[in-house]
Amino acid sequence: MAFLVLLSPAGCPETEPLSGSSQDPLFRGADRYDFAIVIPAGAVECFWQFAYQSGNFFFSYEVQRATGIATNRNILATASDPNGFQLGISQHVRGQINFLTKETGFYQLCLDNQHNHFGFMQVYLNFGVYYEGFNTENKQPQERKELNDTLEAIGVSIQKLQLHIFHMWRFYNFARMRKGADSFLLESNYNYVNWWSMAQSCVIVLSGVLQLYFLKRLFNVQ
Repeated sequence: MAFLVLLSPAGCPETEPLSGSSQDPLFRGADRYDFAIVIPAGAVECFWQFAYQSGNFFFSYEVQRATGIATNRNILATASDPNGFQLGISQHVRGQINFLTKETGFYQLCLDNQHNHFGFMQVYLNFGVYYEGFNTENKQPQERKELNDTLEAIGVSIQKLQLHIFHMWRFYNFARMRKGADSFLLESNYNYVNWWSMAQSCVIVLSGVLQLYFLKRLFNVQ
């Protein structure tokens, strides 16, 4: 499942499982997250996602809005395992990092906006982990009665349906990321066109007034 921590640009404190004793299960939040975050200029924001071994980890992002002098909207995204080894890196306007979790622990995700020193970036994130059959609990000993063929077939069909629904949810979030970025781009272009049209209108009116003024002076008889 998942555990989420938001870091300040000053540093990245370590995060440990919230468990009272060794026999208690590890603290887990949600399996997946999707949200937008504003990264200040020259800052690095990091998150931690808890995952069990043999899970499918996914991390996708898209820059929806960028301010400042620079026109480069690329942002650096990295993913690291619980030991700090880097598992993936991406530096684009949008990207994905996918990998298999080889050990149980907290996986680190970071977004770096240090190349932009004069403006913030708004980034939409979608990350999490899923498991085959959506069985994230430790397998118990064979104490349950075996299901008959009909019930087993129904269970397999339900698991496949859940997996398909999950992937449909991922595609939906990816489309929502693109829609948000396009919306901000359209709004920016709309404001740009309005201000540019207003400036051109002022220039045309001013040039007309100046032309009338100079023509009047030409026919002005002493």
